[in-house]
Amino acid sequence: MATAPKERIGVYPGTFDPITLGHADIIRRGAKLVDKLVIGVTTNIAKSPMFNDDERIAMVQREAEGLGLSNIEVVGFNSLLMDFADAQGASVVIRGIRGVTDFEYEYQLTGMNRQLNNKVETIFLMADVALQPIASRLVKEIALYGGDIAKFVSPPVRTDVLARITETARLARD
Repeated sequence: MATAPKERIGVYPGTFDPITLGHADIIRRGAKLVDKLVIGVTTNIAKSPMFNDDERIAMVQREAEGLGLSNIEVVGFNSLLMDFADAQGASVVIRGIRGVTDFEYEYQLTGMNRQLNNKVETIFLMADVALQPIASRLVKEIALYGGDIAKFVSPPVRTDVLARITETARLARD
């Protein structure tokens, strides 16, 4: 009697502050490589987020649902990535790469992660050429200076970012 193959679970971690079209591209493509893709929304202590954890999780959930894929789950986490991957039963971590700088950072991170848990592989997906320049940090900066971010994020995310900027400006005036 043959045993059923083990479900391949992948984790795509990030801060997603905000989620961009580049992130959506990696989610769409990464979901094809695994049976289940867990999008892990975390806080990077080296960054100061525009949106809190719950807001980012809700934003990613909304965007993921819009992709129409049935094998995606969005989960918040605040731990080491390898601990999170292990808790999810993941055998692979999916990382998006925009260019050489991303690769150098991810290469080092992958080496450290292998030291923590060598049962989890890392797969690098190159961002679509048209989406390579997009970075959440730059999206926020463009928006803060009044630039149009419509080419970089979905319409609902654009609305979220602009609303947050308006809210922050209002609070600063009061």
